[in-house]
Amino acid sequence: MATARPALDPELRELLADMPLMSQLSPEVLAQLRQLPSPPVEPLLARRQVDRRELTVPAKDGAPIPLSVFSPANTERTTAAPCVYWIHGGGMVMGDRFSQIDIPLEWLDEFGAVVVSVDYRLAPEVTGTTLVDDCHQGLLWTVEHSEELGIDPARIVVAGASAGGGLAAGLTLLARDLGSPAIAAQVLICPMLDHRNTTTSSRQYSGVPGVWTGEMNEFGWRAVLGDRTVDEVSAYVSPARAEDLSGLPTTYIDAGSAEVFRDEDTDYATRIWAAGGQAELHVWAGGFHGFDALYPQADISATARRTRTDWLTRLLLTDGSA
Repeated sequence: MATARPALDPELRELLADMPLMSQLSPEVLAQLRQLPSPPVEPLLARRQVDRRELTVPAKDGAPIPLSVFSPANTERTTAAPCVYWIHGGGMVMGDRFSQIDIPLEWLDEFGAVVVSVDYRLAPEVTGTTLVDDCHQGLLWTVEHSEELGIDPARIVVAGASAGGGLAAGLTLLARDLGSPAIAAQVLICPMLDHRNTTTSSRQYSGVPGVWTGEMNEFGWRAVLGDRTVDEVSAYVSPARAEDLSGLPTTYIDAGSAEVFRDEDTDYATRIWAAGGQAELHVWAGGFHGFDALYPQADISATARRTRTDWLTRLLLTDGSA
């Protein structure tokens, strides 16, 4: 019997028809994908008044972690700016700090945010908590240099897409448990939260070609976890394992109804509410994984991105009651 799945949004289905899809990843395919050039960031900056700074900060083991800082140029500020600390997607095995960077650059346009994007090291070259530790080191540097960057340390948002959304959730848990740095909000875009890969949606999107399938998800998690057993997996790596979701900053989560991460993302929002926290959840009917990053011109993508931006604008520029 065929597996029942939510239908794709008609416009997205038409756009996706021209995209080569696969169902599985392998070390050989990953090596080929990593050789593809990143989308250039220069065209995105050419139509904006942006100051760009490139630097590195040391990881815990001393390895250099690249950061890109994008700040609104030629602005007369009377107050410090909000900051978006951006963590890119790519299944924790590919991508770089410029992946999906158009999303936070829209927030630079909208409310003058300083965007800091981190180039954490990838699996399988590093495993376990190293990825989230890299993100933490970059965030600590950002907070320590907030005055120099013109950032308001009380308005730092941690945000990411897919694997970056999962790392953003793990980083926020880590910061809560350490007591610093303060994070005003987390924006988790179709986040990769659960290494167990056992939800209904993960089964629905296994065995079929897609943008990110259950089999690809298994490959990514195996690369990150190495030879660790289930009991050795840190909640900072797989945030769905966290037993306590209290004390988190206000949270925005969105996903598509037609994607692997739908159920783990919905469950994460539900557990934040159960712990007394504040979360806004959107499940976009007919959206596949990463639809609004891949096809921002689609009507559903424009709506999803606008809704996310409106939430952040309310949070950062009004009374913070988003």
